[in-house]
Amino acid sequence: MRKRNLMFAIIAGLAFACGGGEKAAESSEAAAPATEAAAPAPEMSLEDKYKDDPIYIKGIEKVKNSDCATCHMIDRKIIGPSYADIAAKYESTEENVSMLAAKVLAGGAGVWGEVMMSPHPALSEEDAKDMVRYILLLKK
Repeated sequence: MRKRNLMFAIIAGLAFACGGGEKAAESSEAAAPATEAAAPAPEMSLEDKYKDDPIYIKGIEKVKNSDCATCHMIDRKIIGPSYADIAAKYESTEENVSMLAAKVLAGGAGVWGEVMMSPHPALSEEDAKDMVRYILLLKK
């Protein structure tokens, strides 16, 4: 009798262990999509966001071919303010575009600290405006 009870306990234990494992796997698989669905969508890159925008295309080309990266980065202040900080400070209006383009051409100091921005007299006013329009697109 004892042998039969022991054998029954072993068989019942094996059956429970095998069946329980499948249910645990099923429930964890069922929970996985809910966790994935809750994850935020990855942020779209600037290149993807503005790839067809002529303001972005002209502006980034002109900025890349200039000395701007010596003092400015998109998201981080180095010598001068980041482009994102500039975009946060100024609305993208034609008045601000003209005023900021004039600052790029003439150089100056005081708005962002005492470090002077070099003048860029070799740039045309239109090129400076294209660069400023690009920078103002970076508003978050």
